[in-house]
Amino acid sequence: MAAGEARAVRFDRYGGPEVLYVTSIDMPVPDPGEVVVEVRAAGINPGEAGIRSGAMHEMFPATFPSGEGSDLAGVVTAVGPGVTEFDVGDEVLGFSLRRSSHATHTAVPVGQLIRKPPGLSWEKAGSLYVAGVTAYAAVRAVAPRPGETVAVSAAAGGVGSLVVQLLVLKEVVVLGIAGEGNAQWLRDHGVIPVSYGDGLADRLREAAPDGVDAFIDLFGPDYLDLAVDLGVPPERIETIISFEKAAEVGAKTEGSMDASTPEVLSEIAGLVASGAVDLDIADTFPLERVADAFEVLERRHTHGKIVLLPTNSQ
Repeated sequence: MAAGEARAVRFDRYGGPEVLYVTSIDMPVPDPGEVVVEVRAAGINPGEAGIRSGAMHEMFPATFPSGEGSDLAGVVTAVGPGVTEFDVGDEVLGFSLRRSSHATHTAVPVGQLIRKPPGLSWEKAGSLYVAGVTAYAAVRAVAPRPGETVAVSAAAGGVGSLVVQLLVLKEVVVLGIAGEGNAQWLRDHGVIPVSYGDGLADRLREAAPDGVDAFIDLFGPDYLDLAVDLGVPPERIETIISFEKAAEVGAKTEGSMDASTPEVLSEIAGLVASGAVDLDIADTFPLERVADAFEVLERRHTHGKIVLLPTNSQ
């Protein structure tokens, strides 16, 4: 990488992970109110795969060539005019709304960054934003009260593993729907594991004989139908993925943009840094292997976050 250059992920057309490539770009220059961050870690997320494949074209169209990436953590290397919140050398975490964090360097408005807690690893800090604020928004949407029972689909995934822990902290009885391979992790975190597949409704009724008070769907529309069949009131059904079905049944669809504030991000970062909430890292990849990282993600059976390490791969 030559002086004055950065490296960034791009794609020129919709498709699978194979359309992703890494190329040289001009080093970003901060506008007023921005800083440039040398990205030490950047999580990858299912929504980014949906944008790249074209599945989310109606909601989030891409213009080509497109960058990608929201989550980031790194070190400030340049400060724009008027910035007083951060200095060169500060360690930060946050998010980009420009699809630009999958890169060695990116310019970010200061309102989208917080200081990285000293005890938080780069990998966890760089994969915190989307999963963390989405989990926060999903839990807030169903307004759980102590002693209630809440069911969560995809309970051991990147968002689900945070959702169930936030619910446990609220003294909720949590039914975590996941594969058998994740049952012990759920038990270890105070969650009642319930295996997905045929007979799921009966297993949920057996686990919650007094009924399910709220349902958080992190996987797909069939779970909203299930929630309705279980008698969960529509206003206490939340999904981050099944928007058409949510409109049909009257469920909520609160997600990352409903909780994208420094205050929420600081709260989540504090919980992870203190150990009150575990944020598991499933795997890490250098930037040049971004396609491989997404191939793993899109199998949809990974427990924990997959993280790119852009400047560790130079």
